[in-house]
Amino acid sequence: MDEQMRFEFAERPTIKGFPELRWTGKRPYRYTQYFPAQLRERYGEEKDGWINKIFWGDNLQVMSHMLKEYRGKIDLIYIDPPFDSKADYKKKIEIKGIGKAESDTSSFEEKQYGDIWTNDEYLQFMYERLILLRELLADTGAIYLHCDWHKSAHLKLIMDDIFGPSNFRNEIVWCYRTSLRSSAKSFGRDHDTILFYSKTDQHVIHPDKTDFPVSEATIKRWGSYADENGFVSNKHFAGSGTTIINTDDKTKGFNINYGIPRDWWEVSANVAKGNTSEVLAGKYPTQKPENLLSRIIKASSKPGDIVFDCFMGSGTTQSVAMKRGRKFIGADINLGAIQTTTKRLTAVAKELNSNQDNETKYTGFEVYNVNNYDFFRNPVEARDLLIEALEIQPFAQSDVWDGELDGRMVKIMPVNRIATKADLEPLKANLPYKTYEQRKEENPGQPVEKITIVCMGHEADLKASLEMELSEYKLDIEIVDILRDKADLQLKREAEAEVVREGNKLVVRSFYPMNLMQKLSLQKEYVEDWRQLVESIMIDWNYDGVVMQPSVTNIPDKKDLVTGIYDIPEYAGKIKIKITDLLSESLEIEV
Repeated sequence: MDEQMRFEFAERPTIKGFPELRWTGKRPYRYTQYFPAQLRERYGEEKDGWINKIFWGDNLQVMSHMLKEYRGKIDLIYIDPPFDSKADYKKKIEIKGIGKAESDTSSFEEKQYGDIWTNDEYLQFMYERLILLRELLADTGAIYLHCDWHKSAHLKLIMDDIFGPSNFRNEIVWCYRTSLRSSAKSFGRDHDTILFYSKTDQHVIHPDKTDFPVSEATIKRWGSYADENGFVSNKHFAGSGTTIINTDDKTKGFNINYGIPRDWWEVSANVAKGNTSEVLAGKYPTQKPENLLSRIIKASSKPGDIVFDCFMGSGTTQSVAMKRGRKFIGADINLGAIQTTTKRLTAVAKELNSNQDNETKYTGFEVYNVNNYDFFRNPVEARDLLIEALEIQPFAQSDVWDGELDGRMVKIMPVNRIATKADLEPLKANLPYKTYEQRKEENPGQPVEKITIVCMGHEADLKASLEMELSEYKLDIEIVDILRDKADLQLKREAEAEVVREGNKLVVRSFYPMNLMQKLSLQKEYVEDWRQLVESIMIDWNYDGVVMQPSVTNIPDKKDLVTGIYDIPEYAGKIKIKITDLLSESLEIEV
């Protein structure tokens, strides 16, 4: 069966003379199993036998799912993973007609994801995912890893380990031209780092396709070579090895690119200065500008190539790939990212489909769940929700346990991914072994501790591994896998709505997003119209009971409200409506 399929990876041989990064709990990642995916939504149609894909789930499981079909087939990978910045990132929620939240303590601010790690946990997290990314990458492909000063040195060594130091191409410095943050003890920080590797020596960049800015002085210098139409020929630069000026017969003037681009890029980080689609998503934490991604995609891929980003965020990679005629696959574990990207891509697709040009654009896309993440909305809040939902008695201070439940000590594993054997290392290092020795002497043959491990999916041999390593103590270990056992949990209050047919109209009479309304009540803010709380409404007039294919995508501008009343077409059958609130939580109703 597919669910039992196993993929194995060969380790790279140790290269004599090159350093290897070590950390507590580091272990080889030699295989993974296949995880099924569930198609939930479809927007648009296939083009030339292809439709783009968005996956909601832990990207380790998403990539394990992808290996079956895409192993060695991805042409370009760009990732903007966690930086270990020691911060929680929040989204500012603007209630239409009320205003927006600015302070860190405001209940209008919604935490999207956390970037707080222990060093060993972070390195193992990235190590495993980079191994899978290597397996997915084509022999002619390239990978760009976006990071900053927090972990760039560590990640460079891991990339050398996985992709090979001979496949390192560039350490690109992205200067983002924002206000400098400095102190009396350091210079102002004004750049990130992008590590550029290929899988083999077969990858070739396309500098003539890449937008690199040129100063006015350069234009003036070569302006005397312009013909009567204002164009400059490449022949004036033969042998210079520095600059190529390409003419464009559609636009009078210069279209200047560097023949061999520098590895120092100056691109504004202010996405609000970008196009309309960037403005729509401009409040997503850590969003990168489209110009930056455009440069990477045009340099290291061709139209029709497959571009992959497994830390998708607001969908900048996917948006640029769609505009540039590339196929794409995206993934994120945060439901807010899925909703933001879906909204963004539908707007981009609508604009592209309305333009009549001869360039092939792949505007259709599907949305999948991997491992049934139906409830998983916000990893930052998930731990507290689990404690409440499972009725765990929390411990105020403990280096080992999160709480107690029915006489069992409870350990909650990382909630932003599946649990691995490496995640057990901190637990094993801090167990009270002296107490266990005493209990073992007093009650030989009996378990010295009853342990419940709570996780969001886990490696198949997680329990067996812990039992085997601590077999002398005969621990009573129970695994509670929320992804498997979630039917017994209520992790959030579901929204409510009244949607009715009135003649040939579909009318949304009311909508009550319970979690958002609770946050508003704490702030003592009230709305007069339920539409002030809605980000979008999507309707499938002929829902097949499995995959939603919206033909109505009511996504208003930030100052406008959804319509709320819709004409039912004559061909309508079973209707499904999806209402998404400002927290990116959705309610789906069949009418």
